[in-house]
Amino acid sequence: MRILGIETSCDETGVAIYDEQYGLVANQLYSQIEMHADYGGVVPELASRDHIRKTLPLVQAALEEANLIPNDIDGVAYTAGPGLVGALLVGSTIARSLAYAWDVPALGVHHMEGHLLAPMLEEKAPEFPFVALLVSGGHTQLVKVENVGKYELLGESIDDAAGEAFDKTAKLLGLDYPGGAALAKLAEKGTACRFTFPRPMTDRPGLDFSFSGLKTFAANKINANLNSEGILDEQTRCDIAHAFQQAVIDTLIIKCRRALQQTGYKRLVIAGGVSANKQLRADLAELMQQLKGEVFYPRPQFCTDNGAMIAYAGFIRLKNGEQTDLSVSVKPRWPMTELPSIIE
Repeated sequence: MRILGIETSCDETGVAIYDEQYGLVANQLYSQIEMHADYGGVVPELASRDHIRKTLPLVQAALEEANLIPNDIDGVAYTAGPGLVGALLVGSTIARSLAYAWDVPALGVHHMEGHLLAPMLEEKAPEFPFVALLVSGGHTQLVKVENVGKYELLGESIDDAAGEAFDKTAKLLGLDYPGGAALAKLAEKGTACRFTFPRPMTDRPGLDFSFSGLKTFAANKINANLNSEGILDEQTRCDIAHAFQQAVIDTLIIKCRRALQQTGYKRLVIAGGVSANKQLRADLAELMQQLKGEVFYPRPQFCTDNGAMIAYAGFIRLKNGEQTDLSVSVKPRWPMTELPSIIE
């Protein structure tokens, strides 16, 4: 079985092909970052228009990369949500049309399930069950995963997700959009312990997150350390970036430890854009060593939005007999716990 996957939930157009026998045989990605950088964030209408321009050429490029023709495709998977409604509609309409024209089944895939299953594309894939920490731009969630589709939400962000907090704080520090990776690079030059940031919601029970206050705390620190000309010196920028990043990471570590202790599991999966953060990976590896467990990640190129994770998630569910009817329906908000479970 070969599945074409299409991802258009936000500002990346991703197209990939997953082959049941050979694994991932094509992966094409176009990022809109340069276009949105001028506005300091994603402009939904521009994102949708760019998906219209890029999706079909990427489909053709993926087929050529895999040396396949449309008749070789057995199903089409696409991101049906959550995400920007206009962007989702572009991908779902194109995917559903291709499936109809090629006379193959189509399936709308949950974007966060795609992230959750992305580590399965690696040579060393996690076995079920495990705890998943999903940290993408708009989501921070801890999920108990017993099998594909058998999910229990343990905790989530009640305001800004970790990725949003990174980007907003980066903007306060004068970094270009998207600022998460730039802030992490700046933090590498920072001095530890110069500034102490709070670890929000760690002084109470529970597994929910809150990161909006950290952004405000960073803003206050920046304003308090401006010189007489209203400028923040470079070392202070680095030190604030370091303190902010460590506060976010420590908070995630504390909650992951709690989730693992609560479930009794010894395997932790981390996925989503923030999972590419080097310091987070290092600290989580140390945590799992202490707990005598294992941590699993997707490779960096599959941490951010991509078509490979959608093709793989679609393959799992299409093989199970699921498919979407001819109607084009997307879900900008879609709890992952609503997905049907697959028992192998």
